[in-house]
Amino acid sequence: MTKRRALLSVSDKAGITEFAAELVALGFELISTGGTKKAISDAGIAVKDISDITGFPEIMDGRVKTLHPMVHGGLLSVRGNDVHTKAMTDNGIEYIDMVVVNLYPFKETISKPGVRYDEAIENIDIGGPSMLRSAAKNHESVTVITDPNDYAIVLAELKANGDTTFATRQRLALKVYQTTAAYDALIAQYFANEIGDQFPEKLTLTYEKQQGLRYGENPHQEAAFYRTPLAQNNSLAHATQIHGKELSYNNIQDANAAINIMLEFQEPVVVAVKHMNPCGVGLGATLLEAWNRAYEADPTSIFGGIIATNQTVDAATAEKMSEIFLEIIIAPSFTEEAKAILMAKKNIRLLENNPQEERMAEKVTTTAVNGGLLVQTLDRAVIDPESFTVVTDRQPTAEEMEALLFAWKIVKHVKSNAIVVAKEGQTLGVGAGQMNRVGAAQIALDQAGEAAKGNVLASDAFFPMPDTLENAAKAGIKAVIQPGGSIKDQESIDVANQYGIAMVFTGVRHFKH
Repeated sequence: MTKRRALLSVSDKAGITEFAAELVALGFELISTGGTKKAISDAGIAVKDISDITGFPEIMDGRVKTLHPMVHGGLLSVRGNDVHTKAMTDNGIEYIDMVVVNLYPFKETISKPGVRYDEAIENIDIGGPSMLRSAAKNHESVTVITDPNDYAIVLAELKANGDTTFATRQRLALKVYQTTAAYDALIAQYFANEIGDQFPEKLTLTYEKQQGLRYGENPHQEAAFYRTPLAQNNSLAHATQIHGKELSYNNIQDANAAINIMLEFQEPVVVAVKHMNPCGVGLGATLLEAWNRAYEADPTSIFGGIIATNQTVDAATAEKMSEIFLEIIIAPSFTEEAKAILMAKKNIRLLENNPQEERMAEKVTTTAVNGGLLVQTLDRAVIDPESFTVVTDRQPTAEEMEALLFAWKIVKHVKSNAIVVAKEGQTLGVGAGQMNRVGAAQIALDQAGEAAKGNVLASDAFFPMPDTLENAAKAGIKAVIQPGGSIKDQESIDVANQYGIAMVFTGVRHFKH
């Protein structure tokens, strides 16, 4: 019987010498390349150099070593096919029964700060994916391994059955194509980022499974959570959970929304979110002051909410937070005293933002539709008060303008139609996701109640009718910020002037569907 042959060429050498030794004990002849061959030889294991098989030396700094018919013929030949067998015999090619390959560390290379372009290019693997794809295509006969975690199951089957099962070879082939597809997608994304191609003819995206979820938005839906291959600062997907049970699908959606609102602010902020909409946002000179304002904004809705802050959670704030039920608290860090206080509550989840530098950060967002995908740039319009236009007779006071800017930062994160009533550093009422703007305004004004008097209102889009302004005036609103652009703007301006309301047009709309 012809001796079985295995070709090993790995960048991740974890467990490779132990695996190689087991293969030899099972009667395999080993072939290897470069550093992998050295590691196996240094362990005292018999191994042939790839050049002994191809009859051709490695050239061009190792760029060309396995791209050879002696390799790919041995992998791709269909066992039992007379034409293939004759070609093997005529050309002196021998079968290769197993391939163990993992790829050059392209992801790790481009993750390094200040990586050079030529360094990234040199870490694009060519021979590795070629061997993997050849072996995976011929998985009827060839076992292909690209993940060291699969060494154990392959050895167990070889020892038990003398060969791997077809089911295992098929599963390993699937993993190969998933791995090479993700590898190429990351390379494509890197090139697209380098040349600024945001909307390519062929969109290739890749994500890595973070965790399976118990269920999706509802218990009858299945779900999983995936993250981008490269770590991003202030990303939920790359945050570290330090306490509590696994996040749910809805937790992840809400927490992401909370982080996005938090990123609008440099000063200490606390954001409370329910169902992806803010129920309370507070600023303060201290975290405790910010927490108190966020809580007081809506003491009812914050129960069971998701909290995000840009400050280290201290003991004083943790004590206040622990007085109510919260699902999640996300912060850069927690003091040891704060941890002790909050971890006493077993059902709360505590997450710390990933501190790694942001590189290749996402610049677009995607939304799935039946049979397609919508892609758009993120809503990161710069807030520039110098570009605003005051369209009313009365100018907003300095205090009102601060409150308007605060409300404008919040309303862009509220589902349309969206209205936010606020004062400086605190939301007072949020009207979200209504089918008409006047209805959203009424919800926000009713929630604010008497607190609306003398304060401000923000709208994510223009007022199609002056009715919203009329209701705002009756509630005592003194200043309004909105994009403008309606054919009936003048009617709204006239109402604002009638009631002495200062109104600012930003020229920027913030629909959120």
